[in-house]
Amino acid sequence: MPVVVDPDPAAVAELLTAMPDGAHGVGSPDRLAAWLAEHTEEYLVLLGPHLDLDLALTTCEELRTGRPTVSVVLARDTFDAALLTRAMKAGARDVVPDRDLDAVAAAANRAHQLHVALRGPSGVPHRGTVVTVFSPKGGVGKTTMAVNLALSLADGGARRVCLVDLDLAFGDVAITLQLFPSHTIEHAVGAEDSLDASMVGQLLTRHQDSVMVLAAPNQPDVRERITPGLVSRVLATLRESFDWIVVDTAPAFDEPTLAALDETDECVVVATLDVPTLKNVRVALETLDVLGIARGHRHLLLNRADDAVGIGPDKVEAILGMAVATQVTTSVDIAAATNAGTPIVSGKPDHPSSAAVRTLAAQLAGQPEPVLVGGPDPAPSAPARRFRIRR
Repeated sequence: MPVVVDPDPAAVAELLTAMPDGAHGVGSPDRLAAWLAEHTEEYLVLLGPHLDLDLALTTCEELRTGRPTVSVVLARDTFDAALLTRAMKAGARDVVPDRDLDAVAAAANRAHQLHVALRGPSGVPHRGTVVTVFSPKGGVGKTTMAVNLALSLADGGARRVCLVDLDLAFGDVAITLQLFPSHTIEHAVGAEDSLDASMVGQLLTRHQDSVMVLAAPNQPDVRERITPGLVSRVLATLRESFDWIVVDTAPAFDEPTLAALDETDECVVVATLDVPTLKNVRVALETLDVLGIARGHRHLLLNRADDAVGIGPDKVEAILGMAVATQVTTSVDIAAATNAGTPIVSGKPDHPSSAAVRTLAAQLAGQPEPVLVGGPDPAPSAPARRFRIRR
């Protein structure tokens, strides 16, 4: 996906409107170098008009020799024959007026055509990781944790993250982030066979902290029209443009949730320290075992984890048979941050709750081996099979 480099955030935002979905913005060549080191599939760098010309040309030269498959486009407010000559010698593939967004989009399209030609039809497409946040019990703070986890994984824009709200009847992701989306997953109904990255991109809403959001429908009755096939297609399409897709689910094994779980790479199970919730979570884990979902890639998040309730983490691990990945203690700051529309990891990054969520994000990014009480699950005697439950 393309990268826009400009020290002016407003210019970055404007140029991103002419870029393909999933494009990213950074403020300096140093940030660009760090981004390219982690994202080897990038094919276009657009150097914005507020970047010093000499620095821009130096960046062109470095990319010409260090990353020859990356097309570099200069966007300038004015340019003449002398600038075009210098840009050509530095290795720029295009120079366009920064205010002509059609010209910017055309340059991006030419860069993509070259990328496809160089990669060939057998090239390996980008494949992001799907993280499903699930709990069989409502009221455990699942949505709050999903939102904060998505922001933590984004790491201030270092990774491309999309947050999908699959609580189709009563999803709260948009209102938690104080977003007012004009499109939701409802607008993809009927496009199961034709959905692509461009169509999905039009349904997304950008959050200020570099996270894209696919919101739940506005009306509860719409959920009946969203099929498991559509959910699977949406997640598969988002994999092409994002590094991480965080899915907030309904507190039930309904068909959309099962479709999301079937696409899941990492499953975060949210529980609180009360007997009814732990009972339901244990049954849910047994169900995930039967379905063969995310075995060895499940992470237990204890929310409102206070020892005063009489159940500690050790007892939870014994009951559920899996280790606690992270604990978030009860705090009015979390509710206050949510009510203010600024999730705790953004509003108070030094808060203990923020640190707990970032710990989980780091574990997911590093994909650690799960620690199970009583040892790992025995290896199945035959290849694992997945079963899809139908209502």
